[in-house]
Amino acid sequence: MIMAGNDFGDDLDRRIAAAEAKHQRPVVNNGETRGWAVGVEFVGAVLVSSFIGWLIDRAAHTAPWGMIVMLVLGFCAGVRRAMQTSQEFDVDADEPPVGPGKG
Repeated sequence: MIMAGNDFGDDLDRRIAAAEAKHQRPVVNNGETRGWAVGVEFVGAVLVSSFIGWLIDRAAHTAPWGMIVMLVLGFCAGVRRAMQTSQEFDVDADEPPVGPGKG
């Protein structure tokens, strides 16, 4: 059976929309997800900087000072990033962003 002109396109659009709706996952944006995001970013910063410090110690034979210095820097970077991420979560979607030069 051959469909005339626009009927075929409308049917195809309807079927595509139905298939996309069937496969969409709901966006979860609750407090637990936000907490995990902050925690993972913090731990990631500390671990990466510690690893870099360990590599510096192995290359320069300065153990344990390279790792200690990088661990402290990673902790500071992790705290800073966690605070930034937390502030992003606190902003209401209906309010304009507040920051330097924006409010």
